Amino acid sequence: MNIVSEIKRKKGESFDAFLRRVKRRWQQSGKLLQARKIQFFEEKKSKNEQNKNRVKYIKKVAKTEYLRKTGRLREDPLEQKKY
Repeated sequence: MNIVSEIKRKKGESFDAFLRRVKRRWQQSGKLLQARKIQFFEEKKSKNEQNKNRVKYIKKVAKTEYLRKTGRLREDPLEQKKY
């Protein structure tokens, strides 16, 4: 569905009236509802991309565990921040 629509202002029509007419037309055509539906839609990630993210996460966890065990990282990250 094409979300973009071309509606021109009539001669002598106030901007408020034009805006009301445009909104009504969008509402009736279903474009407003469609735009709201797809606004935050994210496609499902492919299996390959999911596996890459999983491997990246496992590496990150392993690195933090290694740093914690060697004493280069504090146990509680909240203790590091002193306000």
